[in-house]
Amino acid sequence: MKKVAREPVQATARPEVPEGMAVYYLGLLLRGPAWTAEQTPEVERLQAAHQAHLRRLRESGKLVIMGPLLDDGQIRGVSVFRVDSPEEALALMTSDPAVQTGRLVCEVHPWMAPRGILP
Repeated sequence: MKKVAREPVQATARPEVPEGMAVYYLGLLLRGPAWTAEQTPEVERLQAAHQAHLRRLRESGKLVIMGPLLDDGQIRGVSVFRVDSPEEALALMTSDPAVQTGRLVCEVHPWMAPRGILP
């Protein structure tokens, strides 16, 4: 697959954080311009590289939880990052081989949850 450039969506402002809450960054992976449902050896190789990338992020402690959506909609997966900024979350997402090839595109949104609720 060729590389396809598309500007990822990113939140720019860090919201006020009430006591007892923590800010995480919600990453959404959506179908990109090079998306195909066809299972070819190239798609399988790319999927393996995508999963390896996610495992490395999880092992680093920056990716708290992730997984695919099971419907056949535009949003293909969700990730929650524990990092210092939306820029850092976006950099981690855009380093994904599936995003770099345009199979997926990404969005990053600040997300608040009670402190200690996530692993």
